[in-house]
Amino acid sequence: MASFGWKRKIGEKVSKATSQQFEAEAADDKDLGDDDDANWVLAAKRRKEVLLEDCVKKSKKLKDEGASLAENRRYREALVKWDEALQLTPEDATLYEMKSQVLMSLHEMFPAVHAAEMAVQRNPRSWDAWQTLGRAQLGLGEIALAIRSFQISLHIFPMNPEVWKEDLSWARKLQEQQKATNTESAQKAKKALAKGKEFVQESIPDYDFESDEIVSVCAAIAEKEKVLSATKTMVIVSASGTVETVTEQDNCPATPDETLFIRAR
Repeated sequence: MASFGWKRKIGEKVSKATSQQFEAEAADDKDLGDDDDANWVLAAKRRKEVLLEDCVKKSKKLKDEGASLAENRRYREALVKWDEALQLTPEDATLYEMKSQVLMSLHEMFPAVHAAEMAVQRNPRSWDAWQTLGRAQLGLGEIALAIRSFQISLHIFPMNPEVWKEDLSWARKLQEQQKATNTESAQKAKKALAKGKEFVQESIPDYDFESDEIVSVCAAIAEKEKVLSATKTMVIVSASGTVETVTEQDNCPATPDETLFIRAR
């Protein structure tokens, strides 16, 4: 009966030197793969940086072109340039602030306020943006909001004489005029309301219907009615067409012959 021994495990015949060489080559390949991944990440990052630099350069160029157009009062063309620049650098607060100024020059106050608000959102510490926002709000008649914006601008840059002496001073003057106008209007409305109430509540005069004047007038009217009732007048039309007015007296009851006359009103 044949005896069976233990089978050798797979790989046991591979020499130790060959195994070590294989492991070394695998480690080198892994290192090369890691280096390739790192190089790819660095290359992508560099390409992104280059792209951003190009966008910033193009945006600055468009911004300068728009500023030159705005100085020559070519406002619409300036807005086109700045809108193109915002496509490249949408977080540039200066572009929105400049755009708001041009829109105010075009008397487009609602878009001007919106652009200034965008500038403030992107750079809350820009005193220029707050000043422009205050001017745009003032153009809409929002005096209280404009005063607040000017105050924030001064808080950021307290030594700005333009905001202090011109913008904020003018806004407060307008606010005082507005308060005075509202007070005067309120007083006029109050007076008109009081006058209306007096007219409604005015009582009807109390006439004395038993006075001598009233009694004499009533007596005269009664006497006149009595005279008219005592004298009766009728119009008589004869059969031949003759018209005759006849006055009947109380003491003369006789009437014309009805065969000869036709009585009419």
